[in-house]
Amino acid sequence: MSDAELVLRSTRVITPEGTRAATVAVARGTITAVLPYDAPVPDGARLEDLGDHVLLPGLVDTHVHVNDPGRTEWEGFWTATRAAAAGGITTLVDMPLNSLPPTTTVDHLRIKQEVAAAKAHIDVGFWGGALPDNVKDLRPLHEAGVYGFKAFLSPSGVDEFPHLDQEQLARSLAEIAGFGGLLIVHAEDPHHLDAAPQQGGPKYAHFLASRPRDAEDTAIAALIAQAKRLHARVHILHLSSSDALPLIAAAREEGVRVTVETCPHYLTLTAEEVPDGASEFKCCPPIREAANQDLLWQALADGVIDCVVTDHSPSTADLKTDDFATAWGGISGLQLSLAAVWTEARGRGHGLEDVVRWMSTRTSELVGLNRKGAIEAGRDADFAVLAPDETFTVDPAALQHRNRVTAYAGRTLSGVVKSTWLRGERIYADGEFTDPRGHLLTRTP
Repeated sequence: MSDAELVLRSTRVITPEGTRAATVAVARGTITAVLPYDAPVPDGARLEDLGDHVLLPGLVDTHVHVNDPGRTEWEGFWTATRAAAAGGITTLVDMPLNSLPPTTTVDHLRIKQEVAAAKAHIDVGFWGGALPDNVKDLRPLHEAGVYGFKAFLSPSGVDEFPHLDQEQLARSLAEIAGFGGLLIVHAEDPHHLDAAPQQGGPKYAHFLASRPRDAEDTAIAALIAQAKRLHARVHILHLSSSDALPLIAAAREEGVRVTVETCPHYLTLTAEEVPDGASEFKCCPPIREAANQDLLWQALADGVIDCVVTDHSPSTADLKTDDFATAWGGISGLQLSLAAVWTEARGRGHGLEDVVRWMSTRTSELVGLNRKGAIEAGRDADFAVLAPDETFTVDPAALQHRNRVTAYAGRTLSGVVKSTWLRGERIYADGEFTDPRGHLLTRTP
């Protein structure tokens, strides 16, 4: 600790060994030691006494649609990363679609990296995309440092990112398995979606019926079968159907290399409370019933669901019409994800240690960010400082997202982020931001 430049002290520090009073020493952007609370501060080190505020590892959100370049009127790296910092997120991994061009070749990746470099307030990594015609581009993208490859099994909603049929999925997955990569999948079966009633209009019940659980369940079963056959590593995105949980658990028992995430909106919002015409609640797969939500929470507690990510998917307000069939499907959640999940988690008997495991440790592990996700020596000094008992009412005007459409408007949430730190530098505090300090991250072998 003698070379420490910064010392953070709190009565509640969440470490891999549990929550305890501790002093955290930082030098050159790295945690050098986690020491007893009353450890002396070395000469020349700056002390930040956080009192009883909780010191968390910065959150890692591995499912974010930044849409930059090409659809920057929807979102952009400047606004998305500010919103993330305000919510205690210090690293995000950007999805390959909704930007133009999509991240489906190395050249396209370089374009996105160039755009992000000067705008990122937090660290940013990138997913590549798996399309029907880009199998030849997958290995070069892997070697260029993407963390894995996103694929859809049903239409994505944008023409430039078509979905894979089962034969195309097999080809892409075989290629990715060949170099030890990761395929992350939007798993809804298009045939089940086509067969579902499509009534349109403002009634949420009609929209929910148009995206049935069996569309998820069937697609997940097919994906697991492919992963088992190829011994490939796959990750199920934004699980909303609790009916798929036994299938996932059984696959893991058989040794299938499958992980799964869910999202704050599935854990905190229910179909029963969605007003008709309120397409700020629209996402695909959809927010389902309260009984379904209870089972997702149980799966998190049991470890069947690995992690919680936002699937931040914004658009301009004009695309959020009152017709659920035609409105853009996506929920903006970067700034509010920690508070939303913590509010519901504490009501269900979970602690902040659980939230950190779901939203930082396991997301870091998913993509191999071994310097993120925990407060321990050798990790990046990325922190969120949280007042867990303070509450606030969500005011859309206070959000940093480019378009301040939110399904959480008017809700009272627990957990106020007091400050956010990136490699030992405070990048956000009390509504104020520093200049962009984020690094562009690439997968390491």
